[in-house]
Amino acid sequence: MTTAKRDTYTPETLLTVAVGVFNERGYDGTSMEHLSKAAGISKSSIYHHVSGKEELLRRAVSRAIDGLFGILDEPDAGRGRAIERVEYVTRRTVEVLMAELPYVTLLLRVRGNTRTERWAMERRRDFDQRVAGLLKAAAADGDLRADMDIRLATRLLFGMINSLVEWYRPQPAGGYDSDQVAEAVVRMAFDGLRTEPS
Repeated sequence: MTTAKRDTYTPETLLTVAVGVFNERGYDGTSMEHLSKAAGISKSSIYHHVSGKEELLRRAVSRAIDGLFGILDEPDAGRGRAIERVEYVTRRTVEVLMAELPYVTLLLRVRGNTRTERWAMERRRDFDQRVAGLLKAAAADGDLRADMDIRLATRLLFGMINSLVEWYRPQPAGGYDSDQVAEAVVRMAFDGLRTEPS
């Protein structure tokens, strides 16, 4: 990992470095010494901007959570049939995950060992429940197969989306772009979940 130069150091570059170290070493396996070495600054310089590594974790997972919950406030997440809304939210969730990959990766790896991690896990559950509510509404509208358990469908949907953090990497020409991946997730999920047109 390259180190940041002191003269270009900002709280944002520190956050970027911290997320990289947390994802590489695990949050529990990261010390302030690891962060200062990776950032190329002293520990006291870090403490000048944040109270410690948990504050960096809070800022990082907040960025991911804000991105996800922001989707639910977008106009297309609130209009149309429930099936259209849940497809839109699914597509945008994939797009946000890929745009904020290091931050969402960290969010998905928290284990509940600190207050911040427990808060992040609760917010993730809130988001999942909101999407599950859309799936339930789509089922009530008759747009989803009646033989599919909604809780199971929700878990499988998020399992597919969340697995992207394990293999997706932004690539130059010839790789998968975010639109291609988002469309594939929506098609795979909802072609199997939608009722057959009568």
